[in-house]
Amino acid sequence: MTSPQPAETRTPKRSAQSATLAEIAREAGVSAPTVSKVLNGRADVAPATRARVEELLRVHGYRRRRAEATRSPLIDLVFHELESAWAMEVIRGVENVARDTGLSVVLSESAGRLTPGRSWADQVAARRPHGVILVLSGLDEPQRALLTSRSIPFVVMDPAGDPGADVPSIGATNWQGGLAATRHLVELGHTRIGAISGPTRMMCSRARVDGYRAALETAGLPVDPELITTGDFHHETGYRQGLNLLRRPDRPTAVFAGNDLQALGLYEAARELGLRIPQDLSVVGFDDLPVARWVGPPLTTVRQPLMEMAEAAARLVLDLGRDDGSPAATRVELATSLEVRSSTAPPAA
Repeated sequence: MTSPQPAETRTPKRSAQSATLAEIAREAGVSAPTVSKVLNGRADVAPATRARVEELLRVHGYRRRRAEATRSPLIDLVFHELESAWAMEVIRGVENVARDTGLSVVLSESAGRLTPGRSWADQVAARRPHGVILVLSGLDEPQRALLTSRSIPFVVMDPAGDPGADVPSIGATNWQGGLAATRHLVELGHTRIGAISGPTRMMCSRARVDGYRAALETAGLPVDPELITTGDFHHETGYRQGLNLLRRPDRPTAVFAGNDLQALGLYEAARELGLRIPQDLSVVGFDDLPVARWVGPPLTTVRQPLMEMAEAAARLVLDLGRDDGSPAATRVELATSLEVRSSTAPPAA
């Protein structure tokens, strides 16, 4: 999704490469120290003045000169939610790279929003970290312009939507993972296979379900919309939607859960209804969190290389920060793989 560019109501007097703070201050009708305060994210600037200066910085394409851009030894890591083992794998990956380069990690959460608030962007601008990694989140156009004007690089990991062609991102082969999970169940002999997807607003969730559909269609099996339910990647939803699927008179004999946490909720629903895994119900998850190997029976799941993805995002954002020019957008997808354990078996006769 590409945001509309701000309308340019004035022609810059000098090129983007040569615009100075003094010229921007003069055009904004403020002092050079005020422009400096805006650049440094200081709070003691009136909102209307800040907006006027930020617009001029965007119009001029102003970027802090390397000599000016004194960076803090930090990487900002932003989650839309910070409450699961999934997040811990990502944190470990970023920490691995940060530790090796002598940096620290600052954690933020956007309280479920897919875009952090404006106050967060101001705080990041004031901190001047080496880079920002956004997980299942993104930036709106003003936030992107703010970070760009401070020469603060950013990378989106596992983007919720299309981050745009000019936004560096690290993802995984979600469609292929959904295909592999469902194909495994088909090859075992299952013909009624349910799915508990993640949020439909998230691109990774839609891709996994699209892979599930493709596997069924390729095998000549019908895609029954009644067997596809929507979750939110949490244990509780896996439990509730699992009950809905398993209480059906024509219940599925196998279910592809959109992630491991929903698969564990499905385990609980099956136990409550007296169904045995895998004798009565086969289950496949997605992520391969450490807990997938510990539950009984151990969970067959699609391994998403979360730690490696986080390490790749951290290395990329540091590489972007070392580039003096405007680097080309970089989009990387790491391969998923099916980890077959004990939660899947042929359907009962």
